[in-house]
Order: sequence, then C-alpha cells, then structure tokens
Amino acid sequence: MGEMMEMPELDAEGYLTDPSDWNETLAAELARQENIQLSDDHWDVIRFMREYYEEHQVIPDARFAIKHLAERLGKESRNKIFELFPYGYVKQACKIAGMRRPRAWSTG
Repeated sequence: MGEMMEMPELDAEGYLTDPSDWNETLAAELARQENIQLSDDHWDVIRFMREYYEEHQVIPDARFAIKHLAERLGKESRNKIFELFPYGYVKQACKIAGMRRPRAWSTG
C-alpha cells in the first residue's frame, strides 16, 4: 500500500483554504502535483513567503519574493522566480507555500 498523506481542504483550484494547515510535507506534495522538484532556491522562496505571511497576515507580492532572491543570489537572479515557478508566482509559488488564492491578483 502506498502511503497517502492526509490532504487538508483545498479550494476548487488546489489552493489551501486555511494557510495554517500548511507544512513542508504538504508543500512537497503540492509541488509534485505541479511537476516541480523543490530545490534549495524553491524552499528559500517558500520559507520567505511563509515568514512574510506570518508577520504581516498578507501574501507577499511577487516583487518582494524577487527582491528576497536578488539579495541572496545577486541581481542576475531577477528572472529566477520565473525559472523556479514557470507557470507563475501566483499559480505555483502561492499554492505550494500554502497561501489562499490571491483574489486581488485574479486575471478574471
């Protein structure tokens, strides 16, 4: 029997409905569903997002995550976030980091 982790409640698009349900095991599973192999750089962004969210109770805008990466990796990392999350910061990074879907950033 394969070990299935207990999935917390997700919305119709696969985002956590309660960010406090998040943990790193869940992040790895959500990443797997997005076909992302989590590297140290992915974890760096995800942990930054979680810490920012804990502190401010809002999801960090992509530019904050980009700035965070640039401080660690240097200016040439400006597009790194898009390499890490090729289908988009909101669609992948926010989902894997256990954020609710950011309504204000909806394209619909």
